[in-house]
Amino acid sequence: MSQQQLPYGGDDAASPAGQVEVAPGAVWVPAWLDPAAQAELLAACREWARPPAGMRRPHMPNGAPFSTMAVCLGWHWYPYRYSRTCDDGDGAPVKPFPPLLDRLGAAACHAASVDPVPYDAAIINYYAPDAKLGLHQDKIEGPAVIAAGSPVVTISLGDTCEFRLGNVHTPTRPYQDLQLASGDLLVFGGPARLAFHGVPKVHRGTGPPDLALTGRLSITLRQSGQPE
Repeated sequence: MSQQQLPYGGDDAASPAGQVEVAPGAVWVPAWLDPAAQAELLAACREWARPPAGMRRPHMPNGAPFSTMAVCLGWHWYPYRYSRTCDDGDGAPVKPFPPLLDRLGAAACHAASVDPVPYDAAIINYYAPDAKLGLHQDKIEGPAVIAAGSPVVTISLGDTCEFRLGNVHTPTRPYQDLQLASGDLLVFGGPARLAFHGVPKVHRGTGPPDLALTGRLSITLRQSGQPE
């Protein structure tokens, strides 16, 4: 995929007709990445997952392990802070935020009809078929970023997941469940920036066979708001 090419499947995916506004500030674009772009992004994720500062299993502050595994780029995230080193892994410097994700972040904002922001942090979560992620808010970014409602970008690869998008007040109802398939894009910012969200289920064996990915990858981009 060259820098001049759009990374999504066609004009419809980038137009308002290709958007699904699932809540104020939250836009879902199904089939945003075409198969070739999905394969390229997956290959890049596999390289980013290699050590040093590679894929590891995060733990809550009380020591409880996540069921997901993750690798971070730009800034290393672990509950609940950012660092420039993989402090809950091998301690190596975090890999730089790559140009590919810089381009995808700008294109995702375009596809969701929101103003682009300078993304500088990525979390790539790997969900094995039995993995899940509880409802939570993304709120450790800088206060100016939160106040501005800087949009969070999430790209899905592999198996379809049940993505639960809730309200901004409590990790209970009301919420809605979206079926995010491989290549789907979800952008939430503005009034939805602090919406509780999580993944209660991954649907085993639903990913594209040609992708040869068991489970699901989510590539989430954020503006960290951290001082350089």
